[in-house]
Amino acid sequence: MRRRNFIQATGGLVLTGATGAVPAWAQTTTVRVALGWINNVEYAGIWLAMENGYFKDEGLEVKTLPGGPNAPPPPVTVAAGNAEFGYGTWLPYLDAVGRGNDFVLVAGTFPVSPLGILSLAAKPIKSAADIVGKKILAQGPNERTAIDATLALNNLPKQWEFVPAGFSPEPLLSKAGDGYTAYGTNQAVTLERMGMVRDKDFFFTSFDSMGFKSYANLVFVTRAYLQANRPTVVKFLRGLTRGWMENAKDPAVAAKLAVSKYGADLGLDLKQQTRQNELQYGMLKNPAKPDQPLLVLDRDAIAGPMYAAAKASGRDKLPEVDKLADFAVMQEVHASLKKS
Repeated sequence: MRRRNFIQATGGLVLTGATGAVPAWAQTTTVRVALGWINNVEYAGIWLAMENGYFKDEGLEVKTLPGGPNAPPPPVTVAAGNAEFGYGTWLPYLDAVGRGNDFVLVAGTFPVSPLGILSLAAKPIKSAADIVGKKILAQGPNERTAIDATLALNNLPKQWEFVPAGFSPEPLLSKAGDGYTAYGTNQAVTLERMGMVRDKDFFFTSFDSMGFKSYANLVFVTRAYLQANRPTVVKFLRGLTRGWMENAKDPAVAAKLAVSKYGADLGLDLKQQTRQNELQYGMLKNPAKPDQPLLVLDRDAIAGPMYAAAKASGRDKLPEVDKLADFAVMQEVHASLKKS
């Protein structure tokens, strides 16, 4: 779903103000962002910030480095100095920190992860208990870990059969397994597009609903970069936040940008991307704290259920929460946006 880099052009006179807008003569700072997946609509906030000049307002030129199966993981790219910002997932991020990388979380896109299990009506998987004894199609070690940790969190035996699978739900439809690890915003939409009805023909049960809590698309930087360039980090996240705020107005806009521009060479489907954007909108909010501003990292969520999920996966040597993340950056972002 992607394989392109984009540069948001800068220039032209802009107004100064609380949003960080800078005069045209000011020096432009280039930042590189390593994405965790291909250039699709899950990065709607970035595409809208580029398209509407929000990064330009901050004096930033943003280059995105696409991820995907054939790209290095963002922690590798950031650690190598090939990107300033990276997008990560919870457990792999912890593993990268455990290997000695001095990373700091600065924002979290989706407080509710869209990862879960798809199943068909004949053998529905609606709870963690339903996983026991089932044959599950899973893409890789991260998905296998999520299943084992979910069972551990629910005090259930780790009794299930792993069947290797790719990124398509076709093996589930051919009855090669009882369940399939998938994203509610992706493969579940594929089944919808085939005419199947959620909660009737198929079921999607998120790991989040089964007690395995984790953010999706966490944003991180190295501690050294944050200490030396904190104003730049704030500027990038302010532009990004404005992009996600804009996305709330119409899910079709970012979907069109992903299909026709930023992911134009990936063969993306507009209807699928629009539906994905509709679904992921609800995942931008923390259900435990619905009034919490966008992209804000929640200390309680990380120190509580997310650390519990990590420990259930066998990761018992975890750093102090305040060393792992900087919770003040996004607070600063939203304080400045309120002044604008």
